[in-house]
Amino acid sequence: MFRKNNKEQFTSSQNEIKKSNELSMAKLNEGLSLNQMQLLAYAIFSTQQDGKTEFNKHDLEKKFNIDYKTKHAKEDSQKVSTVQFSVEDLENDYFEFWNVFKAIRYKNGKFTFKWNEEFIPHILEIKEKYVLTDLAVTSNFKSSFSWTLYEYLKAHYGNWFKELSKEALMKLFSVENRVTYQKSTAQLKRTVLDTAIAEINKYTELEVWYTEKKVGNKITGFILHWSTGKKVSAATEKQLTLLREIHNEIEKNMFDYLSLKDVQDLDQARRYIIAMKEINNKVSKGLSSTEASDAIKEAKQYYIQLENLLKQDGKKRDTSIYFNWLEDNEE
Repeated sequence: MFRKNNKEQFTSSQNEIKKSNELSMAKLNEGLSLNQMQLLAYAIFSTQQDGKTEFNKHDLEKKFNIDYKTKHAKEDSQKVSTVQFSVEDLENDYFEFWNVFKAIRYKNGKFTFKWNEEFIPHILEIKEKYVLTDLAVTSNFKSSFSWTLYEYLKAHYGNWFKELSKEALMKLFSVENRVTYQKSTAQLKRTVLDTAIAEINKYTELEVWYTEKKVGNKITGFILHWSTGKKVSAATEKQLTLLREIHNEIEKNMFDYLSLKDVQDLDQARRYIIAMKEINNKVSKGLSSTEASDAIKEAKQYYIQLENLLKQDGKKRDTSIYFNWLEDNEE
């Protein structure tokens, strides 16, 4: 049983990475900066998209909207190359550690990498429990703490609260050696936990909050609570491109539409133009695939009606080149 909220989160298979539940709970990102988390995630993404174990720096920058210098690539690659995957069951006297990468190479703007064979089943051919992370969502994060907490909560799908001691929480965020946080729980809350929760609540489908566990006046732990919103398929790039093309064509012919002689026709043209602008504003804010499909039907009709008004006014223009996108299936 888990809690739901009314938030909607647009998702797209073109942005998602999949990791086994064990991997998502194995502190894979432990000690990594946000850029290093992005580098690791994009390596997984590129492999899952087309099986390639290489990608261009430009594509990484575009995905996360970052400016990535070569010196940063070197520093981050060196750190990420040491990332380990661990499985621990200390109660049964068992643990194992595996390096995630065999090698990472960078040359002339291209990353090339080799996975450890033991790691591959956790990102490919996953058959049981796994966690989906949308890189379009995590690209909004400015804090590595947000990414860490987000994946931790998603790995506990089906739950709606988790109790952690202060020490366990510090280990989750890899700040257990920070003297400031050891001495000041208020500082830990303000700069780590509250920061992560604020970004998760702002950018993701989760709604997170916490209550404190106390012994006297001393905070000894936290109970993390969360609810999950609805995932909605995002509009495809083809749908968005089609909407932009229709909007741009109407914008280009604005002068013709607003020079109609008949007053009633002119007023109608203004309404169509305003309606098209409203659709374009929605495109910039984000649309689901269903919303985009409905918007395309409306936008096509607005364009057709505007062209009909021009014909009634005695103006003719060759629109044959736009026949394809008027007739095109936008799905």
